Amino acid sequence: MDRIRIYNGMPASELGSEGWHKPWSGGNGGECVEAMRLQDGRVALRQSTDPNGPALIYTHGEIESFIRGAKAGEADFLLHAAPCGCGEVRTA
Repeated sequence: MDRIRIYNGMPASELGSEGWHKPWSGGNGGECVEAMRLQDGRVALRQSTDPNGPALIYTHGEIESFIRGAKAGEADFLLHAAPCGCGEVRTA
């Protein structure tokens, strides 16, 4: 890949089509988050249904902290839908 300026929110298509992975998948009709490890150790995330949309760029440390926290249950609140279906987060 030619040297490009990599920044948060850049078009994911500028990172190329090779190297994107779906680290997890579920019964969501193919709407998945895809991840790419960049040469400098950062990680890019994009929405699989919008491969030309924005890429979110995270440092290795940021991704590591998120994964450790998720494994420890610190992101479980994201799984609790509001009873009204209006997008509000319900706390335990």
